[in-house]
Amino acid sequence: MTLRTTGIVIAAALAAGLGLIAAQKVFLDRAPAATETVVMYPQPRPLPDFNLRQSDGTSLVPGELKGHWTLVFIGFLSCPDVCPTTLADLARAQQQWTTIPESLRPRVLFVSIDPDRDPPARVGEYAHAFHKDTLAATADVPELERFATALGFVFQKVPGKHFDENPNDYSMDHSAGIAVLDPEGRLAGLIRPPFQPQAIAADFTRLTQASTP
Repeated sequence: MTLRTTGIVIAAALAAGLGLIAAQKVFLDRAPAATETVVMYPQPRPLPDFNLRQSDGTSLVPGELKGHWTLVFIGFLSCPDVCPTTLADLARAQQQWTTIPESLRPRVLFVSIDPDRDPPARVGEYAHAFHKDTLAATADVPELERFATALGFVFQKVPGKHFDENPNDYSMDHSAGIAVLDPEGRLAGLIRPPFQPQAIAADFTRLTQASTP
């Protein structure tokens, strides 16, 4: 190898190294804040179009979930334990976000996957009993299935012993995690139970601060 060739190789290696360092710096500058309870995905995933019915009768579409970090939980009003416990945990986290400006404050969205028994207005009454700022919505089953699948969630109806005589005798099995949407409305992470309200509150305070220009 000639001296000139050696110099070219060294220069190329140096340039590649500097490029790698620059790329790492850009990545680190843009990386989300460290989280204690949220498992962040390597890359946020855009959600497909959806159209849910909010408790006030208006539509909830993807664009309305932009501008805030959003925590999404699916459940149903007749749920005996997981749903009320989770909404109570989230309400405790929400109480710690009052110092964050409302225009940036993280939001909680509860979606009922039991539209036959849970009309939008009742879903709203249920969710607001835990915290007044919680968004509440539902939809028909096909739309709910598309929305849940996009979040990585599943649900299904489980008939009870007297389902043949009473069509309301059933329960709902569903995913118990909390999906995390970033301020672009993309699926960015997951919170798995058991939930820690203080850690959730701290995580989203840091995430909000890190994503604020």
